Amino acid sequence: MPYKVLIHPIDQNPNIIQDFIKKLQKSSIQKITRQLRYLEEYGLVSEVIDTKKLRGYDFWEVRILGKENIRIIVWGYDQYIFVIHIFKKKSQSTSSKELELAKYRLKMLKKIVGA
Repeated sequence: MPYKVLIHPIDQNPNIIQDFIKKLQKSSIQKITRQLRYLEEYGLVSEVIDTKKLRGYDFWEVRILGKENIRIIVWGYDQYIFVIHIFKKKSQSTSSKELELAKYRLKMLKKIVGA
């Protein structure tokens, strides 16, 4: 079953995720595009390389490795996969600030879609 990946318009700046991606190196943009295509084809499953469900949260993390270590936080609902947050990972563990922001955005998104 094909899935549709959507970038959720967030907060006061609906293009914040697209703007973040545009500022990245070309190789990182290519990796992000490839990972999002995998999600469209296979959905949110652990078998998709560098994709995992974050324990204790309703969302998943997609890892983009390379010169820029990037994390994309996504959430699945019906046949849709929403990109709710993206950031550069600077330490081994994901900062609580990034996780709290993703939780907040997911809460707002769930209200919009009625989940």
